[in-house]
Amino acid sequence: MAKERILVIDDEEDMLENCNRILNRLGYEPLLESDPQKAVHRFEQEQPVLTLTDLRMPGMDGLAVLREIRRIDPEALVILFTAFATVETAVEAVKEGAFDYIPKPFSRPELLARVEVLARRRVGRSEETVYRVGNLELDRLSHQVTRGGEEIALQPREFRLLEYLMKHAGQVVTRTMLLENVWDYHFDPQTNVIDVHISRLRAKIDKGFAQPLLHTVRGAGYVIRDGAR
Repeated sequence: MAKERILVIDDEEDMLENCNRILNRLGYEPLLESDPQKAVHRFEQEQPVLTLTDLRMPGMDGLAVLREIRRIDPEALVILFTAFATVETAVEAVKEGAFDYIPKPFSRPELLARVEVLARRRVGRSEETVYRVGNLELDRLSHQVTRGGEEIALQPREFRLLEYLMKHAGQVVTRTMLLENVWDYHFDPQTNVIDVHISRLRAKIDKGFAQPLLHTVRGAGYVIRDGAR
């Protein structure tokens, strides 16, 4: 079976090589381009599953690349990254149709998780309405959460947090991902809100059960999975 292709656009060779290693390990075929205009042409020719592009590049910046790619394919998934971004820049990128945004330098687990999630969306997996991890079940339509058949009462934000974690079950979810997707922050406000909510959520879904499902991955983020492996 042919590998899914991911286009990476950056004028820094070190960044291209780093992404090349990560994506190869994930089982994708990286398409590496340092010239933004050539990259847009390559996108049109090869239709990659996902595009990763730097924001600041000579000749044609990442937002211009994003616009061209979205003109070719309005459903294209694009992740922008840069070391010189403001909140306004991130908001503009989202308005232009970016599906995600990563400030440099980003961690390896952060890139791995986002690439996996967005690439799966592109290849057409349908949106589930019920998520299950072990004996924990979340129904997105009824907003009910049960574990072992017993209903668990969650506050709205706790429900959104658990929904996001279960949607990405088995994957490390970073603080940045939670801030952006659960709290709608496209920057880190230096708050402990995530720690507080994770602690409350863990008490509700793991208390009284021999096998914990919600785990902290030191230095990386959080993961919900069946088993303590």
